[in-house]
Amino acid sequence: MDGLIGSARLYEWSPGLAAAWGDLLRWVSETAGVAYEVIPRDVPMGLDELWARGDMGCVAMCGYPWALAVEPPRLLAAPVPAPPRYGDRPAYVSDFVVPADSPFETLEDTFGHRFAYSTTHSQSGYNAARYHLLPYRTADRPSLFGEVLGPYMRQGAVLDALAAGEADVAAVDGFALDLLRHHEPDSAGRVRVVATTEAAPIPPMVTSLAAVDAGRRRLVEALLAVGDAPGMAATRDALLLSRFETVPGEAFDELIDRQRAAEDAGYASIA
Repeated sequence: MDGLIGSARLYEWSPGLAAAWGDLLRWVSETAGVAYEVIPRDVPMGLDELWARGDMGCVAMCGYPWALAVEPPRLLAAPVPAPPRYGDRPAYVSDFVVPADSPFETLEDTFGHRFAYSTTHSQSGYNAARYHLLPYRTADRPSLFGEVLGPYMRQGAVLDALAAGEADVAAVDGFALDLLRHHEPDSAGRVRVVATTEAAPIPPMVTSLAAVDAGRRRLVEALLAVGDAPGMAATRDALLLSRFETVPGEAFDELIDRQRAAEDAGYASIA
């Protein structure tokens, strides 16, 4: 397959992050001997459009749409974030955030107000939030929020909506928020965390290359080498990465289980 692409657009929440992910993707490409073009951050392309492509060389993809796909792309490896809250494993959390100057101190304080989301097939921005909110619903209070706003399509746009006063609370990718704090603390400081979900399998790197393709195997080996490569130390630090690990497809069944738990409880849509 010719003309492959690479992208970590899912986590490119700032120009500095885009540059660091680009460095990692190019190193993986060169180490694996698999050529692909790293898609610039400013190229107009939605995540849905990106993940539907058949020319993915090495692309970061949310695990929830991966698990929902009839024919998902092949898994390569998943990042293991360095911050202690991820338990030294390929996992992440969602943070419920409110504007920095919000009067709300707890998640319960936001009930009855405006919840914003990126897309309904986002694990961190929707599915994880819906599952976390289940215990708060009662027969007398089947709806938790006064208004649900979205889709904003990107979680960066959700943060903008909170900062602008358009919304009162949202759930966002906790690892992405950690990365934004690391690169643009002023931008991340526009919001603060009032609650955090339990951990879930982190978005993996995927490829359109066939399972038997030698290039796919070399990409896996290159990603696994990131954690020990001396020349990648600065990039690992920039991306708060410990290493990459291979993950089985069955790991993402957990995300579908959480979806079904919410739907079975009558909470198919956040409200």
